[in-house]
Amino acid sequence: MSIIPVTVPTGAIRFNTDSNKMECFNGTKWMQIAVSSPDLDGGARGVFAGGGNGSPYQDVIEYITISTQGNATDFGNLSGARFAGAGASSRTRGLFMGGGTPTRLQVIDYITISSTGNAADYGDLTDEGSQGGGCSSQTRACYMGRSSASGLVNVIDYGTIASTGDFKDFGDLAAVREQNAGSASPTRGLNWGGITPSNTDAIEFITIATLGDAQDFGDTITSGNVMSGAGGSATRGVLGNGLVPGVTDIIQYVTYTTKGNAMDFGNLTDERNDAAAVSDSIRIAWGGGVTPSAVNIIDYVAIATLGDAVDFGDLTAVSRTNFGGVSSGHGGL
Repeated sequence: MSIIPVTVPTGAIRFNTDSNKMECFNGTKWMQIAVSSPDLDGGARGVFAGGGNGSPYQDVIEYITISTQGNATDFGNLSGARFAGAGASSRTRGLFMGGGTPTRLQVIDYITISSTGNAADYGDLTDEGSQGGGCSSQTRACYMGRSSASGLVNVIDYGTIASTGDFKDFGDLAAVREQNAGSASPTRGLNWGGITPSNTDAIEFITIATLGDAQDFGDTITSGNVMSGAGGSATRGVLGNGLVPGVTDIIQYVTYTTKGNAMDFGNLTDERNDAAAVSDSIRIAWGGGVTPSAVNIIDYVAIATLGDAVDFGDLTAVSRTNFGGVSSGHGGL
């Protein structure tokens, strides 16, 4: 009896019992299907790293599950203690960029968000710096502005999150600045506020997949130091904390696809600035900050609605300020 050959259609899927992996036929050969899960412990994970309440600075990394409530859990440690680093992330990997000791640093650390453990070296920024803003898509991380050893700069750096190596030049912000914040949709990154060295309320945007200078988007309600306090969903960017010139509890938002000034969202549970934000598609949470004393509180809002923040829990480490946050579910993914 002759055996009738079987034609495998392109796109067919099988489970390989030898490797215990799912595979897809690409028309020529079977290829393993890459899988990742940004949803850990019932939801996307937000990770905070570094900071401090003055010297000594911290190397601690801790995480929360954004869709729940409760205190943060220990994750591991950065490659060194530092303050004022910025975060950027894909669904699987988080980068913590720059910072100070107070000596300005070029270092970039990375973590695998789904695991716990110490950060590893990724590479370097194009120049040393701290207090810049971070944003990212699923593939590319950007670091916007900074305080360098030579003063404030307007440089935007970028790198590919899944690789390692030194960042490259992307373009420039409209003006030099520090203590700014970043957030993103899958296509557009925003730089919020900062100090130039006078307080600024400018919001600028970049198209993350291209290279070039930032363009005007609108203005914030508050001005000046907003640090890492921005995040959001794929459609809405949200900023909490800042200076007016004192600490504030104002939360404000914009819609990424349009340009215009930020609008009032509600209020944080306490007035503060220098808190770090993490977000998924539903919630944004802020950890720490200064009131002017450093605090360990975490509070959150539902991004799609308007209203005041409610208590989430507490950071596990010392009360602190000036640190970065990443997540496996933010609006740029």
